[in-house]
Amino acid sequence: MAQKTLRAGLIGLGMMGRHHARNLQSLEGVELVAVADAHGDPHGAAPGLEVLPDVAALIAAGIDYAVVAVPTQFHRDVALALADAGIHTLVEKPLAFDIGEAEEITAVFEKAGLVGAVGYIERYNPALQEMRSRIADGQLGEIYQIVTRRQGGFPARIADVGVVKDLATHDLDLTAWVAQSAYASVGATSTRRSGREDEDMVSIAGRLADGTITNHLVNWLTPFKERVTVVTGEKGALVADTLNADLTFFTNADAATNLWESMASFRGVSEGDSIRYALHRQEPLATEHQAFRDAIRGDTSNIVTMREGLHTVRTVEAVLESAREGQVVTLE
Repeated sequence: MAQKTLRAGLIGLGMMGRHHARNLQSLEGVELVAVADAHGDPHGAAPGLEVLPDVAALIAAGIDYAVVAVPTQFHRDVALALADAGIHTLVEKPLAFDIGEAEEITAVFEKAGLVGAVGYIERYNPALQEMRSRIADGQLGEIYQIVTRRQGGFPARIADVGVVKDLATHDLDLTAWVAQSAYASVGATSTRRSGREDEDMVSIAGRLADGTITNHLVNWLTPFKERVTVVTGEKGALVADTLNADLTFFTNADAATNLWESMASFRGVSEGDSIRYALHRQEPLATEHQAFRDAIRGDTSNIVTMREGLHTVRTVEAVLESAREGQVVTLE
């Protein structure tokens, strides 16, 4: 029996919203029936559709689910209105502007039994999906360290947040997801070099609940673009270049040495073979939309839940507190 076509609505037609519109218009089993933005449709992302003024008008269009791509400061009010109307919702990252708002949104959607997700697009990058799968299968053995670098030029699109809430939030989410372990503590240093109120460069050192140590370099002040995740374990390292969706495995040659039991606790490290994997390169945003559509139909295995999004908001706030106070912050 054919699945019913889902009626989707989108609020926010800015820099990210236009990409959501494009993907919703090409998503099998879904029809984009309504869009809303108080400022119109500057990119011509939804030709043929009336641009509605607000979330109330979007709800009135009779939608099954909504995608929220308005600025972070408006996430709470829009998401709560959609939950009140019984509409499944995908909210762009971060889930909310602060912990209190994120807790409120998460609780309301869970109580209502609605599918609520957060748009952490990096999780759907082919290189990171393959990396997580290989780590879960034991390719690296015990994980020691996860390092990320997310650096590039200054984006004109950002108005309401600094580099931690806009960019580092991706790395904090993907690191906990790849390791399948939440953050236990973070220590951060940030600076402001562009004359804005918010930070534009941050260095974060962290520890996950399972003991893995992490490091994240994130800024808007680098004259080249870099998106790299390196996971190092007892059997080698996996390096994901998420700009090019490349994944490379570097073998720890010594880990493969067959030594007797008494010497097997630590065999040393030496450079072994490297393998670059050929990956199926689908646009991550398309994968994200497919996962959310499937979640509404009952398979919630591949979405970023609002509860996960809440934990990332807590971690982001801990990073900002650490940078402000100059001390390590422990997360519960």
